[in-house]
Amino acid sequence: MSIKSQLQALPIRLSAEQVSPGCSFPLGASLDQNGCNFSINVGDAKHVELCLFDSDENEISRIVLPSKQGGIRFGHIAGIKAGQYYGYRVFGTYQPEHGCWYDPRKLILDPYAKAISRSLIWDAKAYQEDDVTMIPKCIVVDDDFDWQGVGKPNIPRHETILYETHVRGFSQLKPDVDPELQGRYLGLVSAPSIEHFKNLGITSIQLLPIAAFMSEPRLKALGLSNYWGYNPILFMAAEPRYAANDALVEFKTMVREFHRHGLEVILDVVFNHTAESGADGPTLCYRGLDNKRYYLFEQIGDSPNYSQYTNNTGCGNSVSLDHPIGLRLVLDSLRYWVDVMQVDGFRFDLAVSLGRENNHFSSHAAFFKAIAQDPILSQAKLIAEPWDIGQDGYQLGRFPERWMECNDRFRDTCRAFWKGEHGLLGQMVTRMMGSRDMFLASRRSIHSSVNYICYHDGFTLEDLVSYEQRHNYANGEENRDGHGHNISANNGVEGVTENKKVLALRRKQKRNLLATLMLSQGVPHFLGGDELGRTQQGNNNAYCQNNKISWFDWTLDSTQQQFLDFTQKLIKLRKRCPLFNHLQLENDSYEKSHYRHHSVRWYRHDGLHMRQEDWHDAHAWSVAVELRSVRDPKERWFWIINACDHPIDFTIPNVESSFIWVQQMDTATDNSIYSKKLIAPDSLKLSANSMLLLEQIPS
Repeated sequence: MSIKSQLQALPIRLSAEQVSPGCSFPLGASLDQNGCNFSINVGDAKHVELCLFDSDENEISRIVLPSKQGGIRFGHIAGIKAGQYYGYRVFGTYQPEHGCWYDPRKLILDPYAKAISRSLIWDAKAYQEDDVTMIPKCIVVDDDFDWQGVGKPNIPRHETILYETHVRGFSQLKPDVDPELQGRYLGLVSAPSIEHFKNLGITSIQLLPIAAFMSEPRLKALGLSNYWGYNPILFMAAEPRYAANDALVEFKTMVREFHRHGLEVILDVVFNHTAESGADGPTLCYRGLDNKRYYLFEQIGDSPNYSQYTNNTGCGNSVSLDHPIGLRLVLDSLRYWVDVMQVDGFRFDLAVSLGRENNHFSSHAAFFKAIAQDPILSQAKLIAEPWDIGQDGYQLGRFPERWMECNDRFRDTCRAFWKGEHGLLGQMVTRMMGSRDMFLASRRSIHSSVNYICYHDGFTLEDLVSYEQRHNYANGEENRDGHGHNISANNGVEGVTENKKVLALRRKQKRNLLATLMLSQGVPHFLGGDELGRTQQGNNNAYCQNNKISWFDWTLDSTQQQFLDFTQKLIKLRKRCPLFNHLQLENDSYEKSHYRHHSVRWYRHDGLHMRQEDWHDAHAWSVAVELRSVRDPKERWFWIINACDHPIDFTIPNVESSFIWVQQMDTATDNSIYSKKLIAPDSLKLSANSMLLLEQIPS
């Protein structure tokens, strides 16, 4: 069959002479000076039609891609320019029971699309009757962009302070941001937003997923939407919801402006599942292209059961990295974000799924080896969420050496300790010192642990000290969703109260939790909005709340402003002292320094060194730690912790001549961080549930 005869009887604006064999790689739509090369993997399909659309999404032409190499079909179309809309129709066997979902009635998205014409919004009627009206169109893009000479900040790991936020939630209600930019990529880099980030002192903006996604049909039926975006459909296309006009250009502009101000961009990426869900889900992309190779399936003996998708994610399907085509897609996506879009790193959602081969996790899986040898990806910041719900799904501490890992042990121990649970003192100091039980000093950097008190999933810091139970009725699941075990405390009253004693205790516990986070070894992860006292009204699973429950409230009262000031000063304190951000101990053999090292000593309240039995005392809630530089006598800190419900007198070590202790922090007071000289104290009284921080300085 000639190429000319393959052209369909449509309002054609394309001549057969414009079509040539083209190249199989790179996959996707690749512009050159003569037109565009289209290449797509369709597995066992018979043939594939490239469908072209005008800017109103009216179909104007179809052409069968003329060339084949394995499962890849490709062809070059002369005259195609940036901005061209397109999609695919795939012809082949429709036998879902055998893993084949080829259905030319469905318009299929290009997995390598870099932009789409609009957001993908589920519409059951449109999908069943004429899905071409529901499916956005892929867009041929030109990657040229004026970076204005701005490069990446390349912030060292020990200086990194992560700030997690949602593109929309951060600026949607920010009154000093231009209304046209509120809730958008450019709203994040408006002058008032940048000023907030810089004043706060964080170094790296970690964005909730921004890859093109679709809300689940179930949420659409409830009148809700997937606000967080953890339901991707295209891994390389920036979500249009957060753009005023052009998501691709506006995302790049956002990255450039962050970099201009020395701030990194970390993307939360979801490569473990897609919005196509299980066998009852829609055919949007991967299922209609190469279902058997893009997804994992349960086994019947040695054969795959194509009627049952493996569900390691709880979202209906699991992306397969066992096959080269799936592995290539993920690696190509990562390279695109780092190289073309200039992001600095990634937080991998349910990252165990990426390292599971033949249903077993391995730190030597092909995905990890491919990243380790890649000259671009190996230099990016890589953060794993080290679990999923599949077999052997919890793998904290078992990722490759250069990776960082979200440390839920830090979260749970800190929450429980300050809540007053018994027997946690030994675990608490282990978390403070970098969780070396999980990240061994012989093989992992002390910055492998990403410490956090709060994350997007769960209570905010304000809600953590205000609610003991989740309050998720707005999610439409009768309060059954979200974690039931929050290790939270309402400190006397559930939720909103005007009780001054309760409110004062809540503020103090927030300061204790945040100070523990910022002064501990590891990379601190800070939940955006916690500095403002943000509440979700007790909702600990606000993934479907695209409203004021999730958006930042920028109207601060005096106590909220005080806490913002405290947060800024605390971060500044961490950044100025290597004893809090880069502790180097003699027994730390992974990152050995012959020029500088530090020492750590632990004390009881009576001034004696902690004994073995003291660590195992079920009723021990107080301890002090001395941090000092062995080579520089000026660097010396004394950090005293009292999680008891009563005051305690602590004996203070002597200082050498010509030095004095200066009290730099007392979490018992709202005005917590200040400099107060102490003249030769023998002891200090700590209030109940509080911390003191002393620094030795020349007298």
